[in-house]
Amino acid sequence: MLRLTTLRLNKIAVACGAMASALMISAMPVSAETPEEKGRAVFEEIEKRNEGFVDSQVKMVMILKDKRGNTSEREMRVKTLEGENDEDKTLMVFDTPKDQKGTALLTFAHKKKDDDQWLYLPALKRVKKIASKNKSGPFMGSEFSFEDLSGQDVDDYDYKWIRDEACGEGQCFVVESYPHDKYSGYTKILSWVDKEHYRTYKAEFYDRKKSHLKTLTPTGYKLYEDQFWNPDLMEMVNHQTGKSTQLQRKDTKYKTGLKKKDFNKNSLKRAR
Repeated sequence: MLRLTTLRLNKIAVACGAMASALMISAMPVSAETPEEKGRAVFEEIEKRNEGFVDSQVKMVMILKDKRGNTSEREMRVKTLEGENDEDKTLMVFDTPKDQKGTALLTFAHKKKDDDQWLYLPALKRVKKIASKNKSGPFMGSEFSFEDLSGQDVDDYDYKWIRDEACGEGQCFVVESYPHDKYSGYTKILSWVDKEHYRTYKAEFYDRKKSHLKTLTPTGYKLYEDQFWNPDLMEMVNHQTGKSTQLQRKDTKYKTGLKKKDFNKNSLKRAR
């Protein structure tokens, strides 16, 4: 759900989290008898509506704000290739500022094991593999963690439907997600998912002490390819530090002809 869904950037786009869903409106796909079954059914529907994008390329601006209100900006490109069984590949490359140009993050999503992530730091001219136990750390000083930007599968969580309530101009399912990963920075994520299009309206992240850590708010949803809903803006607010990070979508293209060879560790070094 970004859960960043990679925006996850593409399913955040791709997809903290899952931030995109299809236009077709349907009833709940299964007869959910328990809160756990109903909660899982919501996220299964999100995943189903997210399928079939083939590939995507997105230009984004990351805006970091400290607790005093000072801001800094970074421009980046995100490429995603859809894989079988939701095992997508994502490459994120920074173009600005000058001292971070060429910094790149490569993510291979896996369904039955931990995702693989590699970070290329041009100043050091080396590729660093991100260890699973370090994925709860901040990405490039932002309020998004490596975990937020990894690919995530429905089976990575347990779920519980909490209630239905009004959100915006419609109604939302309110669902708790509990990560299986022992290295996750979260004990649970509380998500508001709109009933009409299965888009994330809001998500609250709770830390290992079960305290409210962050809130993600996607806004300005637009429909792409007559199927995929993506937000123009995602804002992650850290309630414990007073800092926030915005991701602004500037340009989005689907089915651009990306290949597997565009997503390997050598492509990290070539990303300029």
